[in-house]
Amino acid sequence: MRKRVIGIVTSDKMQKTRRVEVPRLYKHPKYGKTLKTRTVCHVHDENNDAHLGDTVEIIESRPHSKTKRWDLIRVLERSREPAAVTAAAVAAAAAEASATTAATQEAAPQAEHPETEAETSEDAGTGSTDAAE
Repeated sequence: MRKRVIGIVTSDKMQKTRRVEVPRLYKHPKYGKTLKTRTVCHVHDENNDAHLGDTVEIIESRPHSKTKRWDLIRVLERSREPAAVTAAAVAAAAAEASATTAATQEAAPQAEHPETEAETSEDAGTGSTDAAE
């Protein structure tokens, strides 16, 4: 019996071919931590039915090409947006947001105490003039 799996289309730029990611969880053999990973399958889509972000059901098939070993059975759920957000885009957005937050937090302490900064610069100027005399 051929395997059937459900995944999300992450690329539809090729004609009659879709890149589908199938997420899976497994336990690390030594440490027991549950890890999340994905399997990438290249799928034959004869009518170009599936698009970016769609949830699809695929089945194992004979090799169509060097990497293409799956056939599209049906589209289970259409993407809500025309250009769906992929897992890589979500990760990139999260990294950008955390970098922005870190930059804001570094700038915030200076803005909270402007008088402290002014006193520090006055003391530095006074100390240098005393040393010159």
